[in-house]
Amino acid sequence: MFTTDIPSGHRSRARRRTALAAAVATTAAGLIGVGITQATPSSAATSCAAVRWGSLTKATSPMTAHPLTGVRSGQHPCFDRLVLDLAPVGSGYAGYNVSYVSSVRTPGSGRSVSVRGGAVLKVTANAPMYDAAGRATYRPTNSRALTNVAGYRTFRQVALAGSYEGRTTIALGVRARLPMRAFVLTSGDGGQRLVIDVQHRW
Repeated sequence: MFTTDIPSGHRSRARRRTALAAAVATTAAGLIGVGITQATPSSAATSCAAVRWGSLTKATSPMTAHPLTGVRSGQHPCFDRLVLDLAPVGSGYAGYNVSYVSSVRTPGSGRSVSVRGGAVLKVTANAPMYDAAGRATYRPTNSRALTNVAGYRTFRQVALAGSYEGRTTIALGVRARLPMRAFVLTSGDGGQRLVIDVQHRW
C-alpha cells in the first residue's frame, strides 16, 4: 500500500480548513432556512399565480383638484401597468371608475373613441386635466397614443377621451377581458398616482 506522511503541523492546518469549510456550509444553509434564498425560474410563476383581481368594475367616489400631469406605462412579470400622475398642488383625494365597456365616448360631446384590442377599459379619474385657472396641465403629443405599448403582453392602445367637469377619461385597449385592479398612491411631495394593473392571463 502506498502512503504519504504529512507533518503534524500540516495535518492541523488541513483539519482547521476542513472545519472552516463545514462551518461556512452550515451557516449558508441556515441563512437559506431563515429566508435568504436563491431565485429560481419558478419564482416569478409562483408570484403570478397568487395574483387574483377579477374583471368587475373598480370604483371610489372622492373628487380631487389635483390635476393630471402625465400618463405612463410599464411591464411587469404578471401584468401591464398604467399610471396617471396627478400634481401635488390641489386638494382632495382622487377617486376613480375603471370598468370594461363596449365603447368609450368623449365626455361632453359623446363621440366614440376606438382603440385596438379584444376589450376596452374605460378609465375615469375624478381629477381634472387643467388647473384652477383653466390652463391645461397635460398636453400629450399624441392623444391617440399616450404611451408606447408596442410589445406589451396585455395593453394594445392608450387614448385620451377628454376631461370634463373635473373628471378625465382614458380609453385603454387590452388583449382581452382580463383581471384588473385599480388603486391610488400618494407621493412624498403630496402628488397622487392612479394605478391600473391588467393581468396577462386568467
